[in-house]
Amino acid sequence: MATSSCYGQFVHAQGTQIVDGHGKPLQLHGINLGNWLLTEGYMWHFEGGPQSEREIEEFVTEMLGPERAESFWQQYRSTYISQQDIHQIKQAGFDSVRIPIHWKLFTAPDAEGFRLLDRVIGWCKEEGLLVIIDLHAAPSGQTGANIDDSNGWPWLYSDASAQQQTTELWKRIAHRYRNETAVAGYDLLNEPLPHFPAMRQFDAKLDPLYKRFTAAIRTEDPNHAVILGGAQWDTDFAVFSAPFDSNTIFQLHTYWAPPEQATIQKYVDFREKNHFPIWLGESGENKDEWVNQFARLLEKNDIGWAFWPYKKMDATSSPVTFEQPDHWSEIVEYAKIGREMGHVEDRQKKRPTQDAIDRAFASMLENIQFAHEKRNIGYIRALLPNTPLKP
Repeated sequence: MATSSCYGQFVHAQGTQIVDGHGKPLQLHGINLGNWLLTEGYMWHFEGGPQSEREIEEFVTEMLGPERAESFWQQYRSTYISQQDIHQIKQAGFDSVRIPIHWKLFTAPDAEGFRLLDRVIGWCKEEGLLVIIDLHAAPSGQTGANIDDSNGWPWLYSDASAQQQTTELWKRIAHRYRNETAVAGYDLLNEPLPHFPAMRQFDAKLDPLYKRFTAAIRTEDPNHAVILGGAQWDTDFAVFSAPFDSNTIFQLHTYWAPPEQATIQKYVDFREKNHFPIWLGESGENKDEWVNQFARLLEKNDIGWAFWPYKKMDATSSPVTFEQPDHWSEIVEYAKIGREMGHVEDRQKKRPTQDAIDRAFASMLENIQFAHEKRNIGYIRALLPNTPLKP
């Protein structure tokens, strides 16, 4: 369905370009606020342990008990991204943030997720930053992997209830932000469908779902761009039919590929053929040299970007980092022990003391605060060579 041109001050698609409300072309230079409203095990250093959000939550509950675990998560989400972080993102030279969300935090208008998102959008508006809302974890999962907190299979494509939940979620989001010019667009599904052969059966169902979600959004919001990622982790645009909404941005993700023209040429060709803009919603997790080369390649091809992620524990591949919590190595080793019945006794023997556990999670809540972050100036300069930030 096409929509009328009523964008006003809203960012929107215009031909092959993303433009602001005055029609001025934008080449976005953004960062992802990952591990905030949706956690991933690798960013907790849980290699060999819990990976999905539900697994991490189960582990935290095991460590702290239900009541204190709930309190931990509320404080974690309230603290992980602060107003000072948003100011620092602007000061570094970024112009936008992509915010990954988990559907479970947005089930009602007064849900915790909306309160937190409203707050950050407000901060971004004060700083002049644009916001992309990214549905990273859809009901029942769009990937079947840990990154969308699914049950191990992408049930979204065949479960009518999950599809309806997602449709209603996007209507709820669109209704809430329909007049918010700081929001640049709605990223309908993050990295739908892995490249695994068993998942290719769902490829043909992706485009119809995008049409359904977009139609629902347009009943509430005619202004904001819809952002559509390709299949196979946002790499395969062959799943798209002819563009069906005039305010559409097509999204690619690329990690670890050679920073050469051949890596992105098929996306440039898609843009020119279909006359719609493309945007890179994720990349990174690499050395400064690669990050610099790839960002410059994208810019040379007039492709805006949002690298992943803003903040990680004990890492150099992000704009900021924070130290591992006290006793965290003990927590990590314990997290690797299997949860099967045969491991129960071993787990009990190797469980850290409750004092060490309490100190570790209290230290986590302390270390993630802005005052304890450290800038990775080399990484920031790799992305933004003219950044005014100094060590």
